[in-house]
Amino acid sequence: MQDRRNTIQLEAILNAFKNAGRPLSIDELHASASKVVETLGLRTVYRVIRKLEEDGEIASVVVPGQPDRYELASVAATHHHHFHCTSCDRVYDVPGCPGRLSGLVPEGFVLNHHEIMLSGLCKTCA
Repeated sequence: MQDRRNTIQLEAILNAFKNAGRPLSIDELHASASKVVETLGLRTVYRVIRKLEEDGEIASVVVPGQPDRYELASVAATHHHHFHCTSCDRVYDVPGCPGRLSGLVPEGFVLNHHEIMLSGLCKTCA
C-alpha cells in the first residue's frame, strides 16, 4: 500500500467492502458509504476506487454485459468464482472451484487461467 491520505470517504468505502462480504458495484458502494458520509459524491467513489485499484487493494470482478464489480484484494487472492443474480443484479462469491477443467481444453492447447461466472437467482430472489 502506498502512502495516501486516510479520509472519512476512503474509510467509509473500505468499510462498505468489509461489511458486504461480496463484490460491490460503484452504485452499491456509493449507497453504502453514503450512509456514513452523507455528502459523498459519485465522482469521489470513482476516484477512490481507481486509487485503491492502482494500489492493489481491490480487484475488479468482470460481469459480462455489466459494469465491473470490485472486491478486496485479499478476497481476490483466494481462488474462487462468482454468481450473478439476474434479478437483483448482485454478485456473490462462490468458494472453491470445480477443477478438472483441463479436460475441456482442445487438444494441443494449454490452460493457464480460468474464470467462471454463474448466473441465475440468488436465495433472496428465488
